[in-house]
Amino acid sequence: MGIFGRRRAPGHPHPRQEPIFGGPLCREALEGAFVNCADFKVRTLTLAGDPQKEVVVCGVEGMVRTERANDYVLRPLAQDPALAALPLEEGYRRLAEGGIYNWSVTPVETTDQAVFMLLDGGLVLLFPALGKALGCAVATEEKRSVSDPEDEPAVKAAKDSFVESLRTNTSLVRRRLRSVSLRVEEEIVGRQSRTPVDLLYLDGIADPNTVSEVRRRLGEMDIDGVLDAGHLEQYLCDTLATPFPQFLSTQRPDRLCANLLAGRVGILVDGIAVSFVLPGALSLFLTAEQDRTDNWMVSIGVTTLRYGALLLTLFLPALYVAAVLFHPEMIPLALAESIITAKEDVPFGALFEAIVLLLAFEIIQEAGLRLPSNLGQTVSILGGLVVGSAAVEAKIISPAVLIVVAAAGIAGYTVPSQDLAGAVRLWRLLLTLAGGTAGLLGVSIAGVMLVGHLAGLTSFGVPYLTPFAAASGEQVERHELFRVPFPAVKLRPASLRTKNRRNQR
Repeated sequence: MGIFGRRRAPGHPHPRQEPIFGGPLCREALEGAFVNCADFKVRTLTLAGDPQKEVVVCGVEGMVRTERANDYVLRPLAQDPALAALPLEEGYRRLAEGGIYNWSVTPVETTDQAVFMLLDGGLVLLFPALGKALGCAVATEEKRSVSDPEDEPAVKAAKDSFVESLRTNTSLVRRRLRSVSLRVEEEIVGRQSRTPVDLLYLDGIADPNTVSEVRRRLGEMDIDGVLDAGHLEQYLCDTLATPFPQFLSTQRPDRLCANLLAGRVGILVDGIAVSFVLPGALSLFLTAEQDRTDNWMVSIGVTTLRYGALLLTLFLPALYVAAVLFHPEMIPLALAESIITAKEDVPFGALFEAIVLLLAFEIIQEAGLRLPSNLGQTVSILGGLVVGSAAVEAKIISPAVLIVVAAAGIAGYTVPSQDLAGAVRLWRLLLTLAGGTAGLLGVSIAGVMLVGHLAGLTSFGVPYLTPFAAASGEQVERHELFRVPFPAVKLRPASLRTKNRRNQR
């Protein structure tokens, strides 16, 4: 446990089989590994037309770039005149040392190495007479092109975002951080998926304890496949008993680089078009890329507004229900008369109205997200008309509840992180139930429980409420919450325990 908070003991349901494919490396072993695989292809060639020098070429169709394999591997094998005059052993050595026009040519010694080379898009050249093999990296580079970050727009920031190709993503990072201190470590995760997962950090800045802990947790992942962020969360988070996110996901390479410079650790996963930033804190999820590009005074104002909107979306429905049901003396007389007049013909209580509208709001939002964009907009408009105007005119919902829930919903859209927004919506519902059950006392108790829950969370030893509540012996620094002018920013956040705290001026 230590400084990194609560962790479940890693459990391995069954031991890893090593090696996966036993026996000597040969054509029959590879055909047995890819039995009933229509995309597995085998071709027999002879070196420079000499029938005594046979080479068996194996590959997985669709994973191999055909033009590259033909021009840089198969053509030299069949047409290099120097190979005809050399013994087979010398020809093998010539191919390994430069006879094949390929960036990466490596000896392959086991069936496991050959299988994973094929699955990565390479070719395996078997020399049956020698009992040796070579692997050539000729993988196809088909991928989605780099486009605008749709989920994190910014006016004055970069317009590129991560894609599903891991090496494309690491190149986007290196183009911004041309530092020899940038470390990119790779771990293969998943028994079946064999997914490459890269760990990024700046050596000499990031906390070595945090880096080693992330590395350890990645190494302990015993899972069949890593296909989405949820698989990582189960193994990397300090605790799973919370709806609040514990690491930041971002599409923006510039935002990842900014966090690496601050001393955090990044994770990139092949096949996932976002990066993950550790450790996480509440203030990190309430910042946006626009905060760094705007004027510092505008940035402080927008950040303050964002925190106010967070409190509004959490507590407004709960306070309204509590005031109407238990504390009508809190409501001004003119407003109380208006609410009473509007509720005369409504058969339901304020709590029921608020809960129904909150759930309807979630249903409409979920439907809009899951449907195609054009149809989703239509459903949202129709849902707003039906739930809003029609329900009020039919005297099913009072206008005051509709205004309160709509205001809380709009305020929730100011939260930059969708992961945090989901947790906020869940707690908004719980606070409303507490307000309708016990009035302001219930809201107060639920609010204290929320703060206590957040105060008990950590992410790799960093308190979740940093910088509002720092760990013992740490000093709360204002630039961890608000952006201040560069001359005043001299230190990196103390909560990250960076080796080098001096930041840019």
